Amino acid sequence: MALKKIAKEIKEAKENIFLVYAFNATGKTRLSTAYKEIARDEDTRKQTGVYYNAYSEDLFVWNNDIERAEANIRLEVIKSNLNDLHSYIDEAKVREKLGPYNPKFDFEFHSYKDNPADGIEYITFHLKDDENAKDIKISRGEERIFIWCFFLALFDSDGWDDNQNEYFFIDDPVSSLDDNNLFITIFTLLELIEKHFSHRKIIITTHHIGFATVISDYLKKGEKADKYKKKYSIKLLECKDGNYSLVNPENDVLLYHLRLLQIVDIAIKEDKLDLYHMAMIRQLLENISSFLGTGQLKYSLKVIGFEDTDRIATITNALTHQKVYYPQSTVMVEDNKAIIREVFEKLMRTFQFVLHA
Repeated sequence: MALKKIAKEIKEAKENIFLVYAFNATGKTRLSTAYKEIARDEDTRKQTGVYYNAYSEDLFVWNNDIERAEANIRLEVIKSNLNDLHSYIDEAKVREKLGPYNPKFDFEFHSYKDNPADGIEYITFHLKDDENAKDIKISRGEERIFIWCFFLALFDSDGWDDNQNEYFFIDDPVSSLDDNNLFITIFTLLELIEKHFSHRKIIITTHHIGFATVISDYLKKGEKADKYKKKYSIKLLECKDGNYSLVNPENDVLLYHLRLLQIVDIAIKEDKLDLYHMAMIRQLLENISSFLGTGQLKYSLKVIGFEDTDRIATITNALTHQKVYYPQSTVMVEDNKAIIREVFEKLMRTFQFVLHA
């Protein structure tokens, strides 16, 4: 199935809260753009909702005035259809959303001088305790949180009319966040869901299993679960041989390590192993080593019974890292397939994972 059909399936689903979990590089961001296309108004071709994804962050670009010793540092907002919605938010609303993250900076919106109706042209930042209010460039992590809160303030605005108010599509809002900020973001989303789910479709995609599990548990088992149960659905987005599908996890597992093992198990049985599965094996070994408190891939290999840990670790790392100084092929040779099979077998034997009920 193509992503456009997946998007149509989500759009036509009766549930208003749609949570989609998928591995990285499966197609979550492309799904958000596919949904945007099929959700356009048929007559005007205008957007009927607002989405947040990797492209949303690209709308914010730093301009550092190097010629004037970087005296004019600002975050420029590239013009888009979202400029028509800028009037719905103000600095106070964004500060409110930023509050739980405890930022060290403050900011100021600057609208287009010639035509304020065109929205925000750029944003300047300064340290809260800077008496001279010198413009600064905030860190990449601070920038991600600021942009998220900018969109959150837009989503949560009270000024909505009939313009783009049909849905919110939120793609991976917790990418690269530490655990503390991840949980803050989860609760900002739950507040958003609480306010809007009865009259808007809210689609959230993520590759973070912890994020997906917390959201799902709250909506299915929390104190307000009765209110959400007929309005909420969680799916797994999977891609096999170029075909996409939405899988119901109610008849499957929603534990990250078990899902990885299931996929590798199927690939072994169908003799369809490739580098994608080696990367999964590496991630499993790294997760185990972190759980055991060492952070060393070779330690996990030793625990599951390997003696030649240096060789296996070297091959695994070389095949799954982008920056390797020799040509790589996506075709798995038989020796490397044998390594995946052996690691998988030893993992199952050592930890007795149950993959299928």
